[in-house]
Amino acid sequence: MTDENDFAQQLDRARRALSGAGRVAVLTGAGVSVESGVPAYRGVGGIWQEVPMEEVATPEAFARDPKKVWDWHAEKRARLGQVRPNAAHKALATLERQIANRGGRFLLATQNIDGLHQIAGSWNVLELHGSLVRIRCSGCRHKQSVGFDESPGPPGCPECGEPMRPDVVWFGEALDEDIFRTAVRAVISSEVFLTVGTSSLVYPAAGLVEAAADGEAHIIEVNLEPTPATPLADVALHGKATEILPELVR
Repeated sequence: MTDENDFAQQLDRARRALSGAGRVAVLTGAGVSVESGVPAYRGVGGIWQEVPMEEVATPEAFARDPKKVWDWHAEKRARLGQVRPNAAHKALATLERQIANRGGRFLLATQNIDGLHQIAGSWNVLELHGSLVRIRCSGCRHKQSVGFDESPGPPGCPECGEPMRPDVVWFGEALDEDIFRTAVRAVISSEVFLTVGTSSLVYPAAGLVEAAADGEAHIIEVNLEPTPATPLADVALHGKATEILPELVR
């Protein structure tokens, strides 16, 4: 049997699983947004090859040089204003509508901080690592949206005066417990779990695949290449998400 025939069979298996599912959970990573022009953080050509994460993406870096950390994130935020959702983002928004139309439950948990899923039309989105277009106070609980603003900073909090910072999860910081618990509950109770464009190396988000396996969900992986999640997947579709996902939800 040719690889092409095998891929077609795997795609058909994934389609059948999704078509009959009433509870679907999705995890996405950087691979979903790369084809929109958003660079990945890891791997060849990744952002962490350009600048060490210790200099711009840790609480210690912000305490040491808040202006450098703020301005680095502000530049990345401004660039987001120039990118648009791709076919993979749009396909997942379509899948959410399909599930909703048959009275099912759908949740999309993303490691991305670019907001492209929401722009594409997804509405039930959990941002595990935060969002670049929001800022929060380093002292109190105040948060606010800043869009694609590239203003230098950091500004002071309007509530308490402490420096504002990007509302993203830096290295050495824990994920929001409520958000992550919500993701775990949705994954464990899902009939189909779809993992897309993620290396399955960054925990605790990568543990959602294991949670799906423990919950006996049908696991579908879409990624350019095999990952540590591949052995757990019932169907592994390797290729571009922008090509596979539209076919999957068609």
